[in-house]
Amino acid sequence: MRNQKLKDLREQLKSSSRIFLAGKKVMQIALGRSPADEAKTGLHKLSKFLQGDSGLFFTNLPRDEVERLFREFEEHDFARTGSTATETVELKEGPLEQFTHEMEPFLRKQGLPVRLNRGVVELVADHVVCEEGKPLSPEAAQTLRLLGIQMATFRLYLVCRWSCDDFEVYKEGLAHLGADDDSC
Repeated sequence: MRNQKLKDLREQLKSSSRIFLAGKKVMQIALGRSPADEAKTGLHKLSKFLQGDSGLFFTNLPRDEVERLFREFEEHDFARTGSTATETVELKEGPLEQFTHEMEPFLRKQGLPVRLNRGVVELVADHVVCEEGKPLSPEAAQTLRLLGIQMATFRLYLVCRWSCDDFEVYKEGLAHLGADDDSC
């Protein structure tokens, strides 16, 4: 989870909403797993959707505003190890003036062919950090972060919605959850 992004969203919505990211089993038990043990009628339907990186969003906001909020919420971030590269990043031979001389040993450990030349970090040969469509290595992810290149997009998807008189499953959110059954 991208904690800072969620903290920012929580702060933005704290007057009208709450976001819960807790143990999935605990939240399932609190909601109820069947009609016999649910806290409110129909609430047990949410339990089966609490899997993977999912949570609960409680709000006073109107349905249309919540849908718009989730549809428009998108933050760019640094990619992590194992993420798929969205572009090829190649560094050309020559000085890397954005790095101080103290960074040279660390850059070398990241696999970059560098040396110090009069106190300036210099790339001694062209170097491909990552290739589009391939998974990022730990070194590539760290190098992209150092270069300030953001390849990840943090998004939230509505999977389903419950209110006292209605329950709805959102196909797009269901696809991102990885569930293949939208029946309740």
